[in-house]
Amino acid sequence: MNELLVLLKKGNRPALWAAIINATIALIKGIAYFITGNVAMFAETMHSIGDMANQFFVFIGSALSKKAPTDKFPNGFARLVNLVLLGAVIIVGILAYETIKEGIHHILHPPESGEWLWLNLMVLGIAAILESFVLYKAMKEVVADIGEKNVKGLAVIKVSLKNIGSAKPATKLVFLEDMVATAGALIAMISILIATYTPFHTAEGYASVLIGLMLFYVVGRIFLDNAKGVLGVADEEMEEKIGQFVFEDPHVRDIQKLMVIKEGEELHVELKIEFDPDMSIEKIDDVLDGIEKKILSQRGVTEVIIESDKDDHKQSWDPKDKSAD
Repeated sequence: MNELLVLLKKGNRPALWAAIINATIALIKGIAYFITGNVAMFAETMHSIGDMANQFFVFIGSALSKKAPTDKFPNGFARLVNLVLLGAVIIVGILAYETIKEGIHHILHPPESGEWLWLNLMVLGIAAILESFVLYKAMKEVVADIGEKNVKGLAVIKVSLKNIGSAKPATKLVFLEDMVATAGALIAMISILIATYTPFHTAEGYASVLIGLMLFYVVGRIFLDNAKGVLGVADEEMEEKIGQFVFEDPHVRDIQKLMVIKEGEELHVELKIEFDPDMSIEKIDDVLDGIEKKILSQRGVTEVIIESDKDDHKQSWDPKDKSAD
């Protein structure tokens, strides 16, 4: 029990806060839906429930992935966060389907509009404000994930949008879900106004379908990203970066093998370097120690395995070729 509490303290905090806030938003929206019967509010309720479930799974998965390796699982638990997220997308996929189905039903059989207008708008307005707050927190976490320290204010938005692909899996999920959630709340508000003040009474149904499709987009992104994580995808950008500074060492003759594998939120590096056969073992060890320390200082790297070999006079690594390995 004590170990579990220690691990939970290491979980992704933005995901926990997002889950708590989305639980509150889902409750408010759900009450409003039962009072009004508004289909756009139903879509938004499903959306918030999906976000809450996913972000809670993210928090638990990110915490358990920090568990130290054991004799039974010597490679550790870093990929557990990817497995948990693959399970979470099932929930979101079901909610997306229900949202689209309800929207289509509303398009085919539009109800009377205009009732509970200000209650719906007030609830969705509160939701949009809370969701945008969580989204901004997620944006700041993206900036932290990429190692930027002096980015503040509106610059956070620009930097996070540009670098979302480099964020940790948990941060990326929170970012995507809350971006869609904020947009969804605004779309729902607009659709209610259109359905109330124009002859286009099916607007709320189309809004529900659109929100459902946006949810499916999140499902697709989460599935693809975490399927790669479970399989162990290579980080080509980090491979190039490590290869460049390793090859710059004057004692290194060649890089025979270089792999950087993503393990959940961690990076594991395997490296085989060729040296002059006349170099002493002591000197090679000193060079390897220096290279290992430099690699471990890179963002996200938690494990480094380095081997050495004598120079075979065959060039394996071309520093100008990013595809070399």
